[in-house]
Amino acid sequence: MKPTQFIAIAALWASGASTFPFNTFDGPGFPACNDVSAVYNATSVSEMVSLVQEASTNNTPVRAAGKGHMWYDTMCSSSSQSTTIIRTEFVNAIANFSLPEEAESGTVVVEAGVTFFQLADYLHERGASMGYTLVNWNITLAGAVAMGAHRSSLKEEANVAAGVLEMDIIDGNGNLRTVVRDEGSETWHAASTSLGLLGIIARMKVKVYRDEKVYAMQDTYDEADILDADLEAMIAPYPTANFWWWPYMRKFHHRYYDVIPTNSSSQEGFQSTFSVTEIEGAAAKAILESGKYLPASNWLAETIFFSLWESPNFHEKSTNEEIAEWPVYGWNHDVLIGGLYPDQKPEWDYDLHGYTLELAVPMSQANALLKRVRELFDDEILKGFVMASTYRSGINIKFGKAYFDFLGQTTYGSAVSGGEGWKGGVMMFDFPSYHPTSGDGLRYNEEFYHNLATTLIDEFPVRPHWTKNTREVFEQAKKNLDPDYIARFRAVREDFDPNGIFKSVVGEIIGLY
Repeated sequence: MKPTQFIAIAALWASGASTFPFNTFDGPGFPACNDVSAVYNATSVSEMVSLVQEASTNNTPVRAAGKGHMWYDTMCSSSSQSTTIIRTEFVNAIANFSLPEEAESGTVVVEAGVTFFQLADYLHERGASMGYTLVNWNITLAGAVAMGAHRSSLKEEANVAAGVLEMDIIDGNGNLRTVVRDEGSETWHAASTSLGLLGIIARMKVKVYRDEKVYAMQDTYDEADILDADLEAMIAPYPTANFWWWPYMRKFHHRYYDVIPTNSSSQEGFQSTFSVTEIEGAAAKAILESGKYLPASNWLAETIFFSLWESPNFHEKSTNEEIAEWPVYGWNHDVLIGGLYPDQKPEWDYDLHGYTLELAVPMSQANALLKRVRELFDDEILKGFVMASTYRSGINIKFGKAYFDFLGQTTYGSAVSGGEGWKGGVMMFDFPSYHPTSGDGLRYNEEFYHNLATTLIDEFPVRPHWTKNTREVFEQAKKNLDPDYIARFRAVREDFDPNGIFKSVVGEIIGLY
């Protein structure tokens, strides 16, 4: 028996069925794919090539899975035919690092399963960093590129794909094809946010920069001061910045980061957005579960989370002691990415799960969208429902510098759905909420969340995040996607994957098959 086959066979024995669900990082009960026949833990690029060739010969649906930055069952096809999953986590070599002393930037080659954490540590040991084309959790770089992931920035390139110079993609026939950055190439514009529909991103050459120290600073504002504010003026001066919104408290946190001289501080701050102690996890679980029935529990949760977020979510790396005051100083990857504190676990390990909704809107309509959301919260008060954020960092308001590709949230040049307004960058409304595990699993006043999504999609030219939305949101939001861009992407997809073995629910919904 091949080692890579063990997980598939073990899962089949456990389930007693010919197919089984492949779960998101949230575990059992949270499927990314519903009907999976085999899961292979590949250990090399050549093995992935062989697996795809076999799938191609048998016309078997196949999908790549990294660390699973996925919330809903939209990863695979909706067809009744079962899917093979190729996990990339163990294909994680880093090679060919180069950053000459006289150069402003260099390059490194990473394989499919390399995570941001892994690459950040590797580069820091060599006096380098990824700069700002990164995101905030332990997902693979290749997966981040495929789904169009981004950091929050209007000043620097926000999209992870903006830091990529070349990709080796295993296509639908099992051929390894190199795609080189070329702003005049239809293939490049499809590969930059491919949704995994062109094939498996096996390797990437990415840009690297000299390591540097940065600071993190946070200010608190009354909600009214932000809804009418010049949002661009508050975000654009910084290499990365965002807001956290607390709708019950009617407050915002404004978080921003910038570079400092390397010798200006000896502090080595280390961020963790997701670390939770066992006591905190148990307390949050009790409060949030009761919030399904008692709105006061949700008010209490937001109040507690807000007070916790007032203080830095940073520790001193050398001692693991909490840092109590802003600003916080530290090395690029520690402050911007961070990770888990040594004695803590991520929230989902304590059975704390989330629903998500993320929609992008042109900066020209950013204030209007936030005000409309406030109106929708206030409308619920008139109905007798006082809503609150049930996520530990509130509602995340992020921003993205314009970046051209066919399917990204920050693309521009389209004559439809906001037109040239997208060229000024975008605001992302990222609204996670607690997923109760009791009863029917629905939230307090569940209808509000669906009405909010439908209203924003109908009234604004929003574009969806590709792994943080339900099938229903994709169905509603596809009207805001440019048919020309869809057609141009489809032409590249048909070249790379003529038989559609890499198809997904998302690709089917938006018309790529």
